[in-house]
Amino acid sequence: MTSLKDHNSAGSDRVVISVDAMGGDRGPAAVVAGISRSAKLNPELDFILHGPEDDLSKLVAKRRILDGRCTIKHATDVVTMEDKPSQVMRHGKATSMWSTLESVRNGEATVAVSCGNTGALMALSMIRLRKLPGVNRPAIAILWPSRNPQGFNVMLDVGADIKADAKDLLQYALMGTSYARNGLELKRPRVGLLNVGTEEHKGRAELKDAHDLIAANESKGQYEFVGFVEGGDIPGDRCDVIVTDGFTGNVALKTGEGTASLIGDFLRQAFAYSPLSRIASVLAYTSMQRLKKRIDPRRVNGGVFLGLNGTVVKSHGSADAMGVSSAVKLAFELARSGFGDRLAARVASTAEVDQNALGQKDLNTK
Repeated sequence: MTSLKDHNSAGSDRVVISVDAMGGDRGPAAVVAGISRSAKLNPELDFILHGPEDDLSKLVAKRRILDGRCTIKHATDVVTMEDKPSQVMRHGKATSMWSTLESVRNGEATVAVSCGNTGALMALSMIRLRKLPGVNRPAIAILWPSRNPQGFNVMLDVGADIKADAKDLLQYALMGTSYARNGLELKRPRVGLLNVGTEEHKGRAELKDAHDLIAANESKGQYEFVGFVEGGDIPGDRCDVIVTDGFTGNVALKTGEGTASLIGDFLRQAFAYSPLSRIASVLAYTSMQRLKKRIDPRRVNGGVFLGLNGTVVKSHGSADAMGVSSAVKLAFELARSGFGDRLAARVASTAEVDQNALGQKDLNTK
């Protein structure tokens, strides 16, 4: 399944992806299998792989497709899922995650990919790559399967920071718009602000303030603001970008993943219920395979950290080879589109307008 459009105009040079081989639930074998899968599908890709050199060398040697296309950078330590971000920032210099980000910071690779601890990855990314000027809180954006013609909606934030005030939500709208424009080739994305209802009087005070700020920047940001949207609009066709805080977005994401898994279990049980239902499952096999591909989270695996001086793709911790390959594909397409530079330009161009809108809002409330 194609998650983003290919941008051939971005140039024909090889793209180097920096990959954290450690930290995922399935270990480095799944990561190496994933990048091998990507290498077969895309001859323009090269990799810098980070982790224990002896272990990784043995795994890479088994994949002939990676010959001459994979450089291993030795890192002795691993960031586990239980490690606190503050501890990793103080004592994480020898970890594969730190090394992965350093390759992007030093210009050796364009995008970093990791299956590791989300909080630690975001904390290290902010320390090593730094935030873009004018960005207060970076966000994690994901692609959510939808009824829209492009097949996906962009939703952010889904877990970078549980807090977000009105200005943060405005910046999420701008960054999400840039992602949708460059990734999904939407010239004027439609932006919706997630709330408990679509009526303007509903929601917390910061949501009402954000509503006014996002509406005020509609022309400058080159998006169409549709106002408040509800949870049912996340996979719908009312908007292309859904803006929310990290707490709400993460709950929605995990709920969606769990619901997709539940539906899959129910369908398997239904088709195994009787001899006739088993016959029906054979007749419906092709359609069921299409449905499985459409809702399989592995095929759209990868949340993008927005608002940093460098692009970071966070793969699901339990990703298998297909999931890792999907995250690498996303990283490649973002690199080829020049997304990082375009996002930085978008944030910089709207920074002054953001301040003016905030100032005008303050005057109106006095």
